Amino acid sequence: MSYGTNHADALAQWIQESERIVFFGGAGISTESRIPDFRSETGLYQTKSNMAYPPEVMLSRSFFFAHPEDFYEFYKSKMLYPDAVPNRAHEALAALEKAGKLKAVITQNIDGLHQMAGSNKVLELHGSVYRNRCVKCGAQYVLYEIIESESIVPICRSCGGTIKPEVVLYEESLDPEVLQGAMEAISHADMLIVGGTSLTVNPAAGLVRYFRGDKLVLINKTETAYDRYANLVIRESIGKVLGDAVFGEQQF
Repeated sequence: MSYGTNHADALAQWIQESERIVFFGGAGISTESRIPDFRSETGLYQTKSNMAYPPEVMLSRSFFFAHPEDFYEFYKSKMLYPDAVPNRAHEALAALEKAGKLKAVITQNIDGLHQMAGSNKVLELHGSVYRNRCVKCGAQYVLYEIIESESIVPICRSCGGTIKPEVVLYEESLDPEVLQGAMEAISHADMLIVGGTSLTVNPAAGLVRYFRGDKLVLINKTETAYDRYANLVIRESIGKVLGDAVFGEQQF
């Protein structure tokens, strides 16, 4: 295992040698697009607010149905960033996919930035703010309809039911098809890059255990429980690391 703050050359070499790369990422990849994470010192869970309930409660399924107005007041003010744009890390991963190197992006994020950057093979473990569905009739709605709804709680035009974001809330399970796809992608990878995640939330964090290769890279500014299993640990900006490794040397 190798630790350091500047391993772009080593990472670039491994990328050049690999043909089935998978990226598994969390909130840390989007902080450079000015979307707050959850658990860092400046994250959503640590930030004081005037809400009557803690974020972990307000982002639960039971709270959504019991207090939809409070849920949406928090959700619209703290979880939606429609003006965010992809950063260098997102762009590097899209370039790797275009080059035929990257086979899948597995993300815990719900912001859609990977797709905006040009990635097509994206497995969204926790859903997406861009997909919304009526809980009564199943009618689908896009993000701007949620943001621009006349009432705090978006109401279905077809049946009058409440519209719910297709994001995985606390007390909800991950989509089994997405989870299975992530397991299969990781188990077939010859290189796994994990970035911007503390690997503390299960079952997503446990996906790393499905990797059977010898090129496990962890890019995170703080220590994770999986550092000891990694072949390369980099504690630096993920945008800089991936950007330098991919764009600094046009080796593929």
